[in-house]
Formats: sequence, C-alpha cells, structure tokens
Amino acid sequence: MSDLLTIADLGREGLEAILALSESTGLGRPLEGKGVALVFQKPSARTRNSMEMAVVQLGGHPVYIQKEEVGLGTRESAEDVARTLACYHALIAARVMDHQDLVRMAGAVDTPVLNMLSDLAHPLQALADLLTVKQLAGSLADARIAYIGDANNVCRSLAEACSLLGVEMRIAAPEGYELGEDLPHIRQTRDPAEAASGANFVYTDVWVSMGQDEESEARMRAFRPYQVNEALMALCPGAHFLHCLPARRGEEVTHEVMEHSTSAVWRQAENRMHTARGAMAWMLGAGR
Repeated sequence: MSDLLTIADLGREGLEAILALSESTGLGRPLEGKGVALVFQKPSARTRNSMEMAVVQLGGHPVYIQKEEVGLGTRESAEDVARTLACYHALIAARVMDHQDLVRMAGAVDTPVLNMLSDLAHPLQALADLLTVKQLAGSLADARIAYIGDANNVCRSLAEACSLLGVEMRIAAPEGYELGEDLPHIRQTRDPAEAASGANFVYTDVWVSMGQDEESEARMRAFRPYQVNEALMALCPGAHFLHCLPARRGEEVTHEVMEHSTSAVWRQAENRMHTARGAMAWMLGAGR
C-alpha cells in the first residue's frame, strides 16, 4: 500500500497504472466492509461527491469529516488525528490548508494517506485532467496543453504529470505567479498568446482561490490580461477548454468559452470520480 501526496510520489509507472485503472471496469470491491475517512478542512462539491462515489464503487463506506470534528493541528495534532482514523479506516484522505499536515499524517501511520488537495498539490485533479486529455486527444503523445493564469497547486500537479509522461505543456503566468521550478517538457512564458498558439487544450483556474481574499485586488490586476476568451481561443481553433471548477465566469474565463461545444469541463468533473477510484485501487495494491 502506498501514500499519494503528490504526483511525484507515483513516478511514470504509477501514473500510467492509475490512468489505466481509472478506465477499468474490473476493479472489484477491495474496500468491501471497510471505511475511508474523508477529512475536509476546505469544502468542495466535486471532491466530496467524486470521492464518496468512488469509495462506494470499490465496496467501501465513506465517512465525511468536517474540520470542526477533528480540529486538525488545533484540538489534536496531525499525527494524533491520523492515528485515531487509522483505528477505523483502510484509507485516510484529507483536503487541507497546509501540505505539511499531510506529510505528518502519512508519517504517523501505515494506513495509506491520499491528498484531496493542499496548498502545494492537487494530484487527484491532475489525474482527472490527464484522463480527459487522453480521451479527447486519443493519445497523450498528441496533446499540447496551454495553462493560462496562476501557476498554483492545480497547475503544479498537472505540470509534474506532464513532465513525467513527456506531454507538452506551456504555462503563461504573470510575474510573481510562475511555477517556480523548471521541469522537462514544460515551457513557461508571460504571454498568453504564445502559450495558446497551436495548443489543442487550453486550461485555466480561478484568479483568487479560497483563503486568498486579502490578495484579491492585486491578483485581479495581475491576471486581467490572462482571461481565456474567444479571442484567445481563436489562436488555437478546435482546442478543448479545461477548468478544474468552480469557475468565475467573466473573470478567468468568459461565459461563451465555458459553454462552447469544445468545453470539456463537465467531462473533467466526471473523471474526478473515475480517477479517484483508480487512485485508491492503486494505493491498495492494484496495478502493481
């Protein structure tokens, strides 16, 4: 059994295995009679629904836990929360503010720990993104992804995944909001048009994420030239639009792009369930 805190934990072999498992209909019920703890410091419609349904599809019982119920890092240490949950559950999944809480939880127990989102990484989103790209492009080798906007946790995990698999990805971000590291197959620029030109997938995320309200004005100024609109999409005719959701229509993306026939955001949302199922099956030993 293995933890999944970042895409880097998987390596190329693990990443490819999860994508294959996500498309499999023969995973059985490895969680039969077992529980999965779902700890949410930050709420999420897609993460809760996709994870709960994925656990059920693997035969398990999901237990939704709100932040007030455990007091992660306040009422109890991350280690003690993990040790308590390991008494009852076959797998612990957590959506946290601070990535180090996940690291501490994973270090305290043998029960596998899954990152449902942290400030550093969002591996479950990257898995759903790649599955969506693979389905629409036919092959990841044929994908050219442009990411426009904040090189945040979502962008970082997708970049790590693309780098491992040799998928071309271009990131356009303003100064101060770059990825902050150089990865093979990942090109960074300040120019959204340069990133989007010739791409067959264009991806963006909100400019102001949960917990960043104090930075709102500065972020809005910085990202205004990075809106994904019809003019930008015209630089890559036929390209599919991607967004991890929720979207703020009129800010990072226009309503017209969200509703265009090439928008794949709802396929992405559905694939969150399929890749969550594949990820948990892999963590429990499938595909290895």
